Amino acid sequence: MTQGVVLDIMRNAIYNVIINSAPMLFISLIVGLVVSVFQTVTSIQEQTLTFVPKLLSIFVALIVFGSFIMTNLTTYMTDLWTNFSVYIK
Repeated sequence: MTQGVVLDIMRNAIYNVIINSAPMLFISLIVGLVVSVFQTVTSIQEQTLTFVPKLLSIFVALIVFGSFIMTNLTTYMTDLWTNFSVYIK
């Protein structure tokens, strides 16, 4: 196994991590921004107020994007195990 092959595997793995985590991160970012604006407008300074909406929105995002994430992961693992004989050389 050459360094190029290892770098390709790692690049694909990092790309999959970014693509699979992006929906939850963006939704968490948007919900955090909305709650922050709400806190600013109402002058509520409670720091723990953002956790519950973010947590609920991430659970909903996992339900919505779960099949997309699972498809990406299974495709990556199938490609990885299909080419396993090439990596052994």
